[in-house]
Amino acid sequence: MRVMVLVKATEASEKGDLPSSELLEAMGKFNEELVAAGILRAADGLKPSSQGKRIAFDGPARSVVDGPFAATRELVAGFWLWEVEDMDEAIAWVKRCPNPMPGPSEIEIRPLYESADFE
Repeated sequence: MRVMVLVKATEASEKGDLPSSELLEAMGKFNEELVAAGILRAADGLKPSSQGKRIAFDGPARSVVDGPFAATRELVAGFWLWEVEDMDEAIAWVKRCPNPMPGPSEIEIRPLYESADFE
């Protein structure tokens, strides 16, 4: 089962505050554990939404919306793509993760569609 693990943005991440060296080291060790377990497929952090764009679709029309975007808690600050046995395994790994932000934070786990879902 493939899952996208989403690190939700915070006010600090949206300001562009970079993680401390201690947090970077802890996350590096966690990522090494994911690699050793054969779970990690991809991972990265995202720059603040102020540096992003959204493309709004309305039928054939397209319009570009410049960041920053509202509702910080709904934005994504980083992600992992994992291959796990099931959602329980993904939850267990997220519970082992260092807190990705200096204060309260959330991580969301979303399963990806597989070809079998469309049969």
